[in-house]
Amino acid sequence: MDYGDYLQLETLLSAQTAATEEHDELLFIVIHQATELWLKLSIHEIRSAAERIRADDLRSAFKTLSRVARIQAHMIQAWEILATMTPFDYANFRESLGASSGFQSFQYRQLEFLLGAKDARMLDVHDAAPARRAELEVLLGTPSLYDEALRLLARRGFDIPADHLERDWREPYVPSAAVEAAWLEIYRRTEAYWDLYELGEKLVDLEYRLQQWRFTHMKTVERIIGFKRGTGGSEGVSYLVKALDRKLFPELLTLRTAM
Repeated sequence: MDYGDYLQLETLLSAQTAATEEHDELLFIVIHQATELWLKLSIHEIRSAAERIRADDLRSAFKTLSRVARIQAHMIQAWEILATMTPFDYANFRESLGASSGFQSFQYRQLEFLLGAKDARMLDVHDAAPARRAELEVLLGTPSLYDEALRLLARRGFDIPADHLERDWREPYVPSAAVEAAWLEIYRRTEAYWDLYELGEKLVDLEYRLQQWRFTHMKTVERIIGFKRGTGGSEGVSYLVKALDRKLFPELLTLRTAM
């Protein structure tokens, strides 16, 4: 076995099949394929972090969450490369994309569900792929990374409301004053709860970088197609702007005002 065999490079490097002869279409394909690979690794690491939190093994969880943060930094930078493509460049091959859209990314939806951005309506996007929809339905009904963090706080003796420890996991998370109070005690007494404080900051870092990725995505789309509708019928920039208002770990942000 050599380098190419181990990495299956023949398969990997033959997957960039352009629909046109336009120079910039290869850039577009490579950026999005690379993003899907990084999403695959992020999902792998976040699943591991949730398992480690369930096992009260925070040191291992911190390692994987730190790795996700580095992956996110790389994904943010990728938009800078795509932004070198001008509106004219993209217009030359955009019609060849047909109804395909990043909005249909199965792995991005997995990432959102793992992080707690639950929305059952997003399942309908994957009706054409029943196996993928079924996998997403399972993930929709599974506790998110933040849910596992709150369960850990309860195991450590913090007063987390019962309806935040056992609930319909398919529903979006609802912020709680009691949960904010628990995190606030941790942040005010870091010497007593250092590992939980570090967990809180790892989660904040994760959300911060995801929002950076979303913002850079939105500005890149705005730069290239303006306010046109996206391929596949998505709302384009307006949808991406709305995504910036979604909070994954709300109490970890609101407690800063209370401190």
